Amino acid sequence: MENLLQKPVEPHDYATVNVIWGGLLTALLAGTARAAKPGPAAAELPVFGLATFTITKALAKEKVGVWAREPLVEDDADGEHHPRGRGLRYVLGELVTCPRCLGTWSSIGLIGLRVARPREGRIVASILATAAINDVLQTSFTLLCAKANATQSGAQVAESQARHIKAVEESPAPASSSARR
Repeated sequence: MENLLQKPVEPHDYATVNVIWGGLLTALLAGTARAAKPGPAAAELPVFGLATFTITKALAKEKVGVWAREPLVEDDADGEHHPRGRGLRYVLGELVTCPRCLGTWSSIGLIGLRVARPREGRIVASILATAAINDVLQTSFTLLCAKANATQSGAQVAESQARHIKAVEESPAPASSSARR
């Protein structure tokens, strides 16, 4: 666990964020209890997991999420993101750059939408889940191409080295100094 003394925050700054999240959860549960709206079925959870991944990655890592990060985060010379300011601003900067942390917030929003407006929630989750699947496929394709290129490059280097060795072995041996006498 990180030492809070090394950060410009107090424990109550983190508590504030936790209380807000808990308040949103409580409001969701209370608001949907009156209408007795069911939560998502277990079979829907993978779709919502993928949807949460997509929205969280977009906000925490991608260019399209700069608007959410910019007021709370600054970049160093290496392009690394660091929270700005002190207290709650710093904690929020940590939140928007941490996909795992932001995932809990994204999930409450997506599940809340699903429970409050089932049709719309399923459509949004399906779109975001499809984007996550695309992301996995694109990344896999890129890695597969890189692996194929590395393998091909390695084979070309091996062929070149083999030709060089063969040429050295087939070249006439240099005359020894005793043969010249």
